[in-house]
Amino acid sequence: MSERATPLNCPYCGEEDLRPDEAEGWLCVACRRVFSVKFIGIRQPEGVR
Repeated sequence: MSERATPLNCPYCGEEDLRPDEAEGWLCVACRRVFSVKFIGIRQPEGVR
C-alpha cells in the first residue's frame, strides 16, 4: 500500500491546515511542527479469540 492516510488535525495544536512534508511527514502551518503518523496494528478486545 503506497497511499498515506491524511490526518485531519495537528496532534499538537488541533489546527486543520496540514501539508505533506518532504520527509514523509506532515507540516502544521499554524504551529510549524512536522510530525508523522504510524499505523501499528489492530488489537482484538480482551476475551475475543
